Amino acid sequence: MPAPRPRPGSLRDPEISELFLKEDPEKIFGDLQEIGHGSFGAVFSARDLRSQELVAIKKMSYRGRASNEKWQDIVREVKVLQRIRHRNAVGFRGCYLRDNTAWLAMEFCVGSALDLLQGQQEPLREEQIGAIIEGALQGLSYLHGLGVIHRDIKASNILLGSPGQVKLGDFGSAAVATPAKSLVGTPYWMAPEVILAMDEGRYDGRADVWSLGITCIELGDD
Repeated sequence: MPAPRPRPGSLRDPEISELFLKEDPEKIFGDLQEIGHGSFGAVFSARDLRSQELVAIKKMSYRGRASNEKWQDIVREVKVLQRIRHRNAVGFRGCYLRDNTAWLAMEFCVGSALDLLQGQQEPLREEQIGAIIEGALQGLSYLHGLGVIHRDIKASNILLGSPGQVKLGDFGSAAVATPAKSLVGTPYWMAPEVILAMDEGRYDGRADVWSLGITCIELGDD
C-alpha cells in the first residue's frame, strides 16, 4: 500500500522543510500594499522591518480546491528561486508560511517591460527594446545553463530594476529539468513545440527563445 501523500504545508520532509524560513512573516514585513494580482494570488510591496529594504511579496494560498497541486507549484517555484543568483534574474529573499499561505519575498522592481510599453505614448525606441532583450537573453543563458526553462517569457515577466536593470521574474511556470514535456505558459507566446509537446515529444530552452522573439514583436507594436 503506497504511503499517504503529505498534506499541503507539511514540513515533515527535511528536504521540503529547508525551503522555508520559520519566522512569522507578519512580524518581519510591514507597510504591505497590493501592486498586482493574478490566478496565483497577489503581489505586494513591503518593507523588511529588519533591514528596511523595500521588497516584493508574492502571496499564494494553498487551501481549498486543488490544494495539493497549489502546494506542489509553490515548492517547485521556491526550489527554482533558491538556485538562481544572477544580475538578470529577480533576487530571492526567502519564503515563509502563515495561515495556509506562502509569502515569497523577492527583490523589489519598479515595474515591467509591459508597464514601460503601456506608460509611453510613443512606441519604444529600438535601443530601448534592444537593451531589454539583451538583459533577458543574459538571464535566459544563465537559466538554461542550470537546466531551467522559464516557460512564460513575455513583457510582463521581464522586470525593470533600478537603475535600468533588466531582470527575469515570475518563475511559477519554470521547469527544473530538460527536456520538458508539459503544456505550460501563455498561449500567444508559446513555441510550437510546447503546444505540441503532449502529443509529439519534448522541448528545451529554445522554447524560451521563441517566446522572447514574440516579446520583441510585443514591445515593438505601435
